[in-house]
Formats: sequence, structure tokens, C-alpha cells
Amino acid sequence: MDLLLERALAGDKRSIARLVSEVERRESSSRGIMRMIYPHTGRAHTIGITGSPGAGKSTLSSRLIALLRSLGRRVGVIAVDPSSPFTGGAILGDRLRMQEHSLDPGVFIRSMGSRGNLGGLSGATHEAALILDACGYDAVIIETVGVGQSEVDVVKVSDTVCLVLVPGMGDDVQIMKAGIMEIADVFIVNKADRDGAEKVAADIKVMLDIVPARPWRPPVSLVSAERGAGIDEFLRNIESHREYLAVSEDGKSRRMARIEVEVEDSLKRDISLRASAAWSAEREGGICGRIANRETDPYTVASDILDRILK
Repeated sequence: MDLLLERALAGDKRSIARLVSEVERRESSSRGIMRMIYPHTGRAHTIGITGSPGAGKSTLSSRLIALLRSLGRRVGVIAVDPSSPFTGGAILGDRLRMQEHSLDPGVFIRSMGSRGNLGGLSGATHEAALILDACGYDAVIIETVGVGQSEVDVVKVSDTVCLVLVPGMGDDVQIMKAGIMEIADVFIVNKADRDGAEKVAADIKVMLDIVPARPWRPPVSLVSAERGAGIDEFLRNIESHREYLAVSEDGKSRRMARIEVEVEDSLKRDISLRASAAWSAEREGGICGRIANRETDPYTVASDILDRILK
């Protein structure tokens, strides 16, 4: 494992991929990997790209990768695709859409299935982003699965959250809803060559005028990712937000909030794993039959398991 980490930190793509796979599978070694990786993190700018299915997130990400590479920056990408609720499998289509960058030595692309996780991310997305950060990628792009208003977990793992909207998909109504609209640091109206794009942009600005003022007012970019128009402005807005985070109290608060989330998520995951193991042992001991016979109840069993874990 030490040799694998050494090679990954030196930029070897195969070693990086193996580390991500270990963490994604929740192997016993994953906790040790993250302990050794964490001191090397904190340098990359993590960019979350979210929005409804069909908004053009993958095409936009591909254009952003190309622009960042033209500036000499190394780019890591984590693209989350929906998993089947029946088989658990996923068609990792985002990797196919970014195929043009697959042979670029300065780009690492990893597709992940959501595996039933709500919020638009895979369970190991944050750990994978930290690995890419530690392995020397200047920017880490996280493209979420695209599930709508509840897709807010991306704010927990991203420095800059970019929300992609398009005309003709009812976005004028979505703009007025709580949830995902409240986490955006940068708004992008994609497919700006379509009718109604200017109206969507205007509606966003009206929404920003009527909601409580935030220290950072999210800019709105009109973009046609398919044609490559507006990408420069989009990146300038991302860079402006990065500069703002570096010097503002808001940026410091967000960094502290992320650390809190990292510890809380780690605690929850450990407790969940131990609880699952304890419950499996109880189940094999016939506890379900005792519950069915009303000799005990699910609530007492759960409390007993939790008490044993805490002890």
C-alpha cells in the first residue's frame, strides 16, 4: 500500500485509479488510505457542476476541461451516473461524453454510480476528490447525477457550486423554488442559442434581488456548451469566486463547515458499519423470529445494538 500511495502521489494514473477503487468499495484499507492522503490535500479547487438531466452538464464539463488544460492546469473529474435500483449497475455515460480527454496525461476521469445515494453524489465522491487533490490535480470537477431540487450534497464537497439551467424546461418556475437554487455560487444558462435563454437569465437575477442578500452574489453566465460560446466568462466567474473564498470570512466559514461535515460523515459511516455487523449477528441468531412472536420489539433490539456499539 505504501508503494501504491507513493506512485499515486507521483501522478501515476493506474495507482490513482486503484486508490479510488479501494475507497469506493469501502475496503478495510480505505480508512488507512484516507489518513495517509489527507495531509497532502487542500490545494485543488473543487468545482461542482449540477443541474437537471439534459441540461448539458457533461458537454459543459468537457469544454471547461479543455479550457483549463489550455492554461496548463491538471484536471481531475468525478462524474456520477445514476445506478439501477434493481441491479445496482450504472451506464457510465459521462465518461463516454468526455472521451476526447481520455488520452490527455493531464486529465483523470472517473465515473461512479450513485448506488442509491440521494443528493446527486456517490458515497465515495468526497474521498475520491481528496485523492485527486492529493495527487496533484489543480482543479477537481464533480459532475452530479442530475436529480433536481434535492440535489444539494454537492455543496458539502465543492468549493464552487455551478448550477446549469436551460430554457424550455420550466426553469422559470424552478428558479423560485428553495433547495438547489440556494446553493449555487455560479449560475449557467446553457443552450443560450435557444429562445428563452435571456428570460431565464433575467429570472435568475430577479430571484437574486428578492431573496435575502448573501455575501457573494452569484453571477449569471449565458453559455452554449455545444458551440463553445461563453466558456471563458464561465471560468472567469469560477476564478472570481475562488479569489473571494480565499480572502473572505464566508470562505473561512465554509472551510470550517466542510471539516465538520467530514468528521460527522466519518462518524456516521463507522457507526453504520458496526451497527450492520452487529445486526447481521443478531439476525443469524433468530432475533426476527422473536420479534415476530412479540417476545421483543424492533425498537428494543435497535437500542440494545446501539448500546453495545457505544460501549
